[in-house]
Amino acid sequence: MARMFGTDGVRGVANTELTVEKAMALGKAGARVLTGGVNRPLFVIGKDTRISGDMLEDALCAGIMSMGGDVIKAGVIPTPGIAYLVRKYQADAGVVISASHNPYPFNGIKFFNSEGLKLEDAVEDAIEDIVTGRTPAGEPVPSEGLGRVQIPPVPPLQEYKEYVKSTFGDTLEGMKIVLDCANGASAVAAGDIFRELGAETTVLAQEPDGININEKCGSTHPEHLAEEVVRRKADLGLAFDGDADRLIAVDEKGAVIDGDRLIYMIAKYMQEQGRLKDDIVTVTVMTNVGFHRKAKDLHFHVDVTSVGDRYVLESMLKTGGLIGGEQSGHIILREFSTTGDGMVAALQLLKAYKYYGIPLSELAGELVIYPQVMVNAAVANEHKEAYKNDPEITALIRAAEEQLQDTGRVLIRPSGTEPLVRVMLEGENTEELQTMAQEIADLIEKKSK
Repeated sequence: MARMFGTDGVRGVANTELTVEKAMALGKAGARVLTGGVNRPLFVIGKDTRISGDMLEDALCAGIMSMGGDVIKAGVIPTPGIAYLVRKYQADAGVVISASHNPYPFNGIKFFNSEGLKLEDAVEDAIEDIVTGRTPAGEPVPSEGLGRVQIPPVPPLQEYKEYVKSTFGDTLEGMKIVLDCANGASAVAAGDIFRELGAETTVLAQEPDGININEKCGSTHPEHLAEEVVRRKADLGLAFDGDADRLIAVDEKGAVIDGDRLIYMIAKYMQEQGRLKDDIVTVTVMTNVGFHRKAKDLHFHVDVTSVGDRYVLESMLKTGGLIGGEQSGHIILREFSTTGDGMVAALQLLKAYKYYGIPLSELAGELVIYPQVMVNAAVANEHKEAYKNDPEITALIRAAEEQLQDTGRVLIRPSGTEPLVRVMLEGENTEELQTMAQEIADLIEKKSK
């Protein structure tokens, strides 16, 4: 049976797959597992702007309070805000209700522990065992032991906004910036933060209505942002996703800058400032080969992980690395946060931009991005690993690698969420890459039947 928890919490279509009953059960189980026997545990709960957020929040809170836990409702707030507030309030756990960059029908519930870190697999499994009935949930608390809603003296969102500004320590005066808030959680914070730091700020997609989150906007759809940056002759544009843990930028010419280039620019700046511990930069297997080539010039020690920001952070915690992330714009800056934070990453990008004093297009252009082609092979879940042991498939992969030599690479990766094997090739010739990727994908499909 598939795990209830995916790579980023429990996800599903709200009110169909992710129901009130499941949210309440997750609240009860989370309170049982995450509190370590604390008599009156404290949970900090936040959400993005989806219409289902209120419903799931109330169900989750009811589950926690029925087990004797208190809750602080942070309301609409970026995911990294909860990771910060858990530590700020010395809470026992945090919960975010969000489906990140996905459209509004979907929602999710993800937990943070008392250190603001995403849960280890074993802890998620313990919660899942209670929700599914494999482990007893335990006795309910007596009426006098029920939890309450706590209201802190300073609004949680204001605490987080002040913290984000404190990570910059500079001014943005004289800069013209366009933001795209994806009609998501950053809509309640980003405009204020950048204006208060002195930037002339234009904000797009900041009118959430419950269903327009990520709709043709945000980090997955930066086209309108690019147009506005050029039209307004802005210095740059910054796009966040629905829960604001991702960042994608746009340069003054309207060109989109992905996570690989953002990590490069920030890491280069950190290195020159003496802040890049042991010159370690953590990336995933999907990071472009161009990044690795440029990293050699700067003597970065590149640490490569599986796809997923949780794996990036796990490796950073082991190596002591201070910056890591993905092409998608999940960028973790461990000096400031225990998870990806789009606004903190944006401010560190702006520090680099100010330091070098050249247009963002020139700074980003120092990193040559090689063409990347992806072809999906439809394969039943039980056969997704079979290609590794098939002589004909492995021979074809080796032939492609020999053809590319040191000008590119081949990456075959079973999807963690879909019945697919992803065939990715990088190199100098897009047409050549497409032909080779399609040939490998076709053979994987054919041999899996």
